[in-house]
Amino acid sequence: MLAHIVFFKLKNYTKESAEMLREILLGMEDKIPYLKHIEVGINVIRPERSYDVVLVTKFESAEDLGKYGKHPAHLETLEYITGAVESSAVVDYIN
Repeated sequence: MLAHIVFFKLKNYTKESAEMLREILLGMEDKIPYLKHIEVGINVIRPERSYDVVLVTKFESAEDLGKYGKHPAHLETLEYITGAVESSAVVDYIN
C-alpha cells in the first residue's frame, strides 16, 4: 500500500476556511476508484511552523496514485486548492 500525505498551509486561515478545505478534500471519496483510503485532519495546536490541514490517502500502487492525479474529481479539487492554499508539502511512502 502506498501512502500519500499532503500538508496544506492556507492563505487566510480561519476555522471556516480549514473546514471548507476539509469538506472539499473529503468530497473525492467514492468518486475516485483508485483511492483506497482518505482522511483529512485540521491542526488543533497550530505552532508557527506547522501546516493547517493534512490529507492522508492510500493507494494500491504508485501507478494508481498517478491515475488519481489525473482523475477529474482530483483536478476539480486542485482548482480550489490553488486559490486557497499558500503552500503544501508531500510525503509518499510504502507501508
